[in-house]
Amino acid sequence: MATPETAVPGTVEPSVIEEKRAGGSLLTPVAAPTPDSVPDEKPALTSEQQTKYDWLLERAKSWIEVPSTQGKGGPLTDSEKQWLTRECLIRYLKATKWHEKDSEKRLLGTLAWRREYGVEELTADHISPENETGKQVLLGYDKQTRPVHYLIPGRQNTDVSPRQVQHLVFMVERVIELMPARQDTLCLLVNMAKSKNRSNTAPGIGQAREVLHILQTHYPERLGWALVINVPWVVTGFFKLIHPFMDPMTREKLKFNDDLTKYIPKEHLMKGYEGGELDFEYDHSAYWPALNELCSQRRAEQKARWEASGKHIGELEDYLKGYAAQGVAAAASTAAETQTSADAAA
Repeated sequence: MATPETAVPGTVEPSVIEEKRAGGSLLTPVAAPTPDSVPDEKPALTSEQQTKYDWLLERAKSWIEVPSTQGKGGPLTDSEKQWLTRECLIRYLKATKWHEKDSEKRLLGTLAWRREYGVEELTADHISPENETGKQVLLGYDKQTRPVHYLIPGRQNTDVSPRQVQHLVFMVERVIELMPARQDTLCLLVNMAKSKNRSNTAPGIGQAREVLHILQTHYPERLGWALVINVPWVVTGFFKLIHPFMDPMTREKLKFNDDLTKYIPKEHLMKGYEGGELDFEYDHSAYWPALNELCSQRRAEQKARWEASGKHIGELEDYLKGYAAQGVAAAASTAAETQTSADAAA
């Protein structure tokens, strides 16, 4: 396995996914960031933050079951324990401004929501009709190695329904699986260009509030950038309506009608977007199975590493993604042995 000194975040072995091309146009997802894309360095935890993290970790390890008001409570599953990574706990601490009890409450709330909403039961076959026109596309990476998640409302092909929101949740889960090591945020690119076929493609206020609540409550600290282009005055008014419901930190990450090449390398930006050089054509029959095959592969790899390391709550995401050589337990053991040797030498 690669070590932190030699691994390249996001590097993958060649596969059939990368070879599916037709007429020169890419039909499938991009498997890795550009070589010169680099994630921002995350600052080390302060001693106070580390203490708060240690408290939350011990609390998470003590949880016997997931609470539910819908009859879906019960013991933590392996997949839920794997979801509770070190970085996951830190994201919830950040979201609650490092308030330990609030972060614990929110984590348990999200675990309950994931069960009650059926996040892990959403299948590619169930969601497939929503994406037949490519109204959501996961394609390429920004300059900080964030996967780019295109939202293209002009390609709307269905009427308002619960499955439309499930579609977004499904795609957010997939974009998280595509995040390379050392990166845990996404780049959202919303193209508000008018549709040639539908007069109204913007979501209703009710659906927009539901989506915002899900993203802010259950996917905290996941948004790197939200780049919104082709914003007409009507949509500007819509954003003003939902503005009060948005977290202040989220509002700061919104960029309207900005130069996209400031954020995304030209070779990873779709042609048709100003400055974009990536020749991509959305063909559902090619893209959809390729996306889900790639994500399934990533899930299997991370599960295997998690099991090999001992199935620990608080595991390192960089280890699960193959970047760190050791899992959290092995790293702690090595640190303890080093300290023991140092004490003996002294």
